[in-house]
Amino acid sequence: MDAPNITKMSAQVPLKDYDRGRLEFFYETMLKIRKFECSVEENFLAGNIPGFVHLYIGEEAIATGVMANLTDNDYIESTHRGHGHTVAKGADLNRMMAEIYGKKTGCCKGKGGSMHIADFSVGMLGANGVVGGGYNLAAGAALAQKMQKRKDISVVFFGDGASNRGTFHEAANFASVWKLPLLFVCEMNEYASTTPYLTATSVADISRRAYGYDMPALIVDGNDVFSVYEAAGKLVEHIRAGNGPAFLECKTYRVKGHYVGDPERYRTREEVQKNIEERDPIEAFKKRVLAEKVYTADDLKSMEEKVDGLIAAALKFAQESPEPDASELMTGIYA
Repeated sequence: MDAPNITKMSAQVPLKDYDRGRLEFFYETMLKIRKFECSVEENFLAGNIPGFVHLYIGEEAIATGVMANLTDNDYIESTHRGHGHTVAKGADLNRMMAEIYGKKTGCCKGKGGSMHIADFSVGMLGANGVVGGGYNLAAGAALAQKMQKRKDISVVFFGDGASNRGTFHEAANFASVWKLPLLFVCEMNEYASTTPYLTATSVADISRRAYGYDMPALIVDGNDVFSVYEAAGKLVEHIRAGNGPAFLECKTYRVKGHYVGDPERYRTREEVQKNIEERDPIEAFKKRVLAEKVYTADDLKSMEEKVDGLIAAALKFAQESPEPDASELMTGIYA
């Protein structure tokens, strides 16, 4: 049975109607995320980065398309796979890389690391090592925005696996009852850690769960930045108008393992390779803009070289930054 609140949506705006600056934001942001993550992976495997890292490679269109509808005054809550959201929200790449390296110059002074990175200056309230830990924080942020009579909104990102957590239902009910300015963005990447989602989830479309909380919901191809941008824009407009929360489900695929080093015995290499070849969001963008002659190959190459320089500078900054002093161990701890 279809849920009446759910609509499947694809990009509708002709490419010629897109502002060139917006298109550059799409491409450069997706490139920043991809190249940042590739650098993190390489240096983690080389033993230069402590802890664990969870990569956002292959899902760049979601963070980019959603964040293109937000301002620095809007808040986001992220997941353990939060580098991409942080980059797209506009966090400083140098300080981000330093944070992942555990350095004093990091945006959390080296104390948050990969899974708890945050940058309040751009409204990035934090990644979260607890699965489903961001819902209620985002709901609280949205409540504050409503009480302060602001036009800003909050966004919470989560995966299909995290939609099975009780905190999702608590936050969804709370947001709906109070008509909070909160956008739920499900990155439906088909795997909850090492578990294929249909073996542990009762619905094929996670957005069906929004129906129980009277939320409008859209489903899009999460690997098409244009579809994500346009769908998120409609829902953000709905929320800013004071109509309460909404739900965006982005169908995507987790190209990399749950974490760097994951042996991935739960799926085949052929499955992964097929998705890389057929669903890469960056390649899809390039194919469309080149086919419609909006950009030339040289234009795209110039943007790629620009991003390469930014990532190289961020890596150099992190590697040359000092370690936190032992005397700072307890500073910033509130409990």
